[in-house]
Amino acid sequence: MKKPILPLTYTFCLLLVGVLLAATPANPGYQVGDTATDFKLKNVDGKMVSMADYKDAKGFIVTFTCNTCPYSVAYEDRIIALHNKYAPKGYPVIAINPNSVTVSPRDSYADMQRRAKDKKFPFAYLQDKTQDITKAYGATRTPHLYIVQKQKDGKLKVAYIGTIDDNSHEPAQVQKKYAEAALDELVANKTVSQPNTKAIGCTIKWREA
Repeated sequence: MKKPILPLTYTFCLLLVGVLLAATPANPGYQVGDTATDFKLKNVDGKMVSMADYKDAKGFIVTFTCNTCPYSVAYEDRIIALHNKYAPKGYPVIAINPNSVTVSPRDSYADMQRRAKDKKFPFAYLQDKTQDITKAYGATRTPHLYIVQKQKDGKLKVAYIGTIDDNSHEPAQVQKKYAEAALDELVANKTVSQPNTKAIGCTIKWREA
């Protein structure tokens, strides 16, 4: 008896699922409460930057963002505002571009430098060329925010993961400022009451296998 031949559309779907699974990192990344490891990535000024460089920091607003995603662009001013408000309180922004330059050419290092200069970024804007840090964190979108808090033993505890607020493209219509609420609680030495929200943005452009 001959084996039934799978319909062409079904076969195509199986192949597509396989490609998508191969292109998506298997590691789910950090969860709230996990300990985040430090990194050392190249900043737009040419220097290598790690969280250990910030001796007086109480934590960090680690933001995976890029030049090309409309959501990232829409949030740039708010990310700058977060840094300006919370860096003096011990929580500076560290922005990381996770996108593969091969897949997204306008996220090149030179383009990152131009974007940082045009927007006058007051924070480090780093390139995750290998995408290893992005995979470790488990970021899937741009922007994708991780707030980490430095513990007494020096370890970095993940305190918040998600989005900045509830309206990506209309700042004047924002009702809930999730990141600010989390940071205000951390600054007041309180537990974050809403530690997880859904990141809204473009999918990260992973390197082709």
